[in-house]
Amino acid sequence: METRVNYLLLAIAMLGTFFSATAARIFNISMPTVAATLGTDLLGISWALLAYQLSNIGLSIIFGRLADLWGRERIIALGFIVFSLGSFLCGVSQNVYQLIGFRFLQGIGAAMIQSSSRALAADAVPEHLGGRAQGYMTTAHHTGFLLGPSIGGLTIDYLSWRWTFFFLVPIGLIGSLLTLANLKGRPTSVNRVSIDYVGAALIFAATTTLILLFDRRALEIMGAESKMAIAVAFLGCVAGLIAYESKAESPFLNLSLFKIRLFSCSAVSLLIISTCYTIPFFLLPFYLQNVLLLSPSFIGLLFMVPPIITVILAPLSGTMADRFGPRFPASFGILFLIISLVLGYFFQPNSHWLLPTSMIALGAITNGFFNPANSKAMISMMPTEHRGFATAVNHVVFSMGNVLGVAIGGFLMTAAFEAHTGLSGVSLTTDNPVGFVAALNTTFLAAVGLSLIGLVVSLSRGEGTS
Repeated sequence: METRVNYLLLAIAMLGTFFSATAARIFNISMPTVAATLGTDLLGISWALLAYQLSNIGLSIIFGRLADLWGRERIIALGFIVFSLGSFLCGVSQNVYQLIGFRFLQGIGAAMIQSSSRALAADAVPEHLGGRAQGYMTTAHHTGFLLGPSIGGLTIDYLSWRWTFFFLVPIGLIGSLLTLANLKGRPTSVNRVSIDYVGAALIFAATTTLILLFDRRALEIMGAESKMAIAVAFLGCVAGLIAYESKAESPFLNLSLFKIRLFSCSAVSLLIISTCYTIPFFLLPFYLQNVLLLSPSFIGLLFMVPPIITVILAPLSGTMADRFGPRFPASFGILFLIISLVLGYFFQPNSHWLLPTSMIALGAITNGFFNPANSKAMISMMPTEHRGFATAVNHVVFSMGNVLGVAIGGFLMTAAFEAHTGLSGVSLTTDNPVGFVAALNTTFLAAVGLSLIGLVVSLSRGEGTS
């Protein structure tokens, strides 16, 4: 166990998560320009977004396990290189088909980075500083989340959309060189065990079919009629995965780790809270712009509040997790999410903009307190040889929570809108602001109930590793 802080390793971990968050936000803001230049439409550019999501989320657990076996620095160094290569190729893409393929490659690099970065941060510090390390990681992630749109916008305005990809190449290469320099100074051993290729394939299949099942863009691309077939495929993959991995000699999915209450409760609470956190951030722009008639630029400023608050609070949460254990700051953060959702229950068609702004700010406090403490519980308090897997689970669960938040939020809004208006089969629209806001109130109230379950699970996690 390290007794001193490896500042270079911690910096590499922070650079990795900053790099990944910045890259994701840069592409999001450049999508309309890219689509127009390559002569494609919203559906075509959505494939590029989905390709990245499938490889990034679908391969994270695989690379997390490989990081535990082969060394985290090796995986993240290769991830920086793959991401840089993918970014360069995206920048020189001549049509949308090339862009889709290269975005998939870029997602592979992101999976390597994100499945190792928080584990590297945990390795870089002594155990009693694990919470602070995760706080710094959350700060780095949300700094990238904050700066990405500005960097993307300026690059598009003064250079071209291609430079939004080229900009990432030198950063990735620097990250790789720093990682290799640290590896040279502190060599790591390779755990030579047989690779569970079948388990890896089943994990990828189960994860990607789950994304396709719930992701709104995926259903728009593939058609709602394919939903049943995808659901059957997902259930088959999960059943096969559990059956195979329970008997495998060296499984990719170590099911015994989920018997650790601290880890399993932290994973479940993360899924619930990331889902409930996503619901208002998915729905609020429609309410702010189409009901309260606020300008897009003003709404953009309001949505700069969450990453700023998170960046400020994350180190404090990490320090609290080190001092009191992760259960208190994580559960304390959930309380703010519950309060913010309760505020949403009182929205009216003519509410003052300060009411939804308060909701946004309180949700950001949740992010600042919950994420670092929960990450410490899932990663820093796990045995070193399983931290890569734990980091990957953290990333996948968080990402799936975002996907589920959009899916559940859309489903609840549609059902509540039909119930409040008395019209079945109608499209959800803000043309009926009274019905829309009533549906919004009901959806937020349902999210309160789900968040309360997340709070109970969080409080049940305990503070140890048994």
